[in-house]
This record gives sequence, structure tokens and C-alpha cells, in this order.
Amino acid sequence: MKLKKSNNKTDSKPQPIITPIEIRTMEANDMERVLKIYQQAIDTQLATFEDNCSLEIWEKLHHKSSRFVMLNEAEEIIGWCGLLKVSERICYKGVAETSIYLNEEYQGKGLGGVLLEKLITDSEEQGFWTLQTHLFPENEKAIRVHQKLGFRLVGTMEKIGNIKGIWKDVVLYERRKKD
Repeated sequence: MKLKKSNNKTDSKPQPIITPIEIRTMEANDMERVLKIYQQAIDTQLATFEDNCSLEIWEKLHHKSSRFVMLNEAEEIIGWCGLLKVSERICYKGVAETSIYLNEEYQGKGLGGVLLEKLITDSEEQGFWTLQTHLFPENEKAIRVHQKLGFRLVGTMEKIGNIKGIWKDVVLYERRKKD
């Protein structure tokens, strides 16, 4: 998939200029870069409770399907998305959690929404009927992107996890496949 966004002067808000971008299926040789981008997110303490981004843990947590990387014009990986397992129980086989991360330089340019749209479309083709996301309330950009793409607030889980001695809330959003 090739994407291009331009700065259209007729729009009410200026849009960032994004050079051609490609989204493709994640490959095994992408994992080093994927984990580096994930580590950036871990270091911010704004996107995940995880403190370890080993390949073994990453593989265990993510579904094998619906894994994608986003490339810039130089064909460098600048972001990725995938689906986290919600449960091993068969009744939850169609429920997954979104996992979307962008390199710091590419955040705030609308690319998270592009990855989320790809994830929604592909997950529904793969038979998933519910997507969830757990976000820190202060991660306002991620919340807005999910709301824009049809996720609804389910509720707040108070003091659900701890990062370096600080208890944090998460807000739970979900999106159901439209029948």
C-alpha cells in the first residue's frame, strides 16, 4: 500500500506534508527495528507498562496475523502495528488489542491513524470482531485517533499498573466490527 498526503491549501487546517509511505506485512528481518521503536515507547512511559522488549516476549504477546510495518521514502521502518492477544480462551478468538507504535520523528503527522485503519481492515478480514485498546489518559493523541476511527470509551481502570513506583490508570476503548 502506497500513501501520500499533501498540503492542500483549501483545507481549514494545514496538513503535514508526508512523503510517499508504504505499509507492508512485517517480516522476520524487521524485528530489530520494530523492537527499537517499541523501546522508544517504553522509554517515554506514555504508551505501555512494559519494561522489556525482547523478541521472545513480543512474539508471545502478539497474534501471528495482522502485523505490519510502515516505511518512509528511504524504505526505513518508521512504525509498526499488530494485534495483542487478549486471552487464550477460544471464546475470545475474535477479540484483540491494538498495538501501534511510531518512531518519535514521525509522531503527530497522522500516521498512527493510517496504521490503525490498516489494522482495523485487516483484523476484520482475519475474523476479529472486537478490537480493544488500553491507553494512559494522558496519551491524548492516541485517544483521539481511536475515537476518530470508531472506538468508544468503555471505562477507566484505576491504578491498574505501576511504572517506577507510580500507579497509573488506563482507559479502555473498544471497537466492534460493523455487520
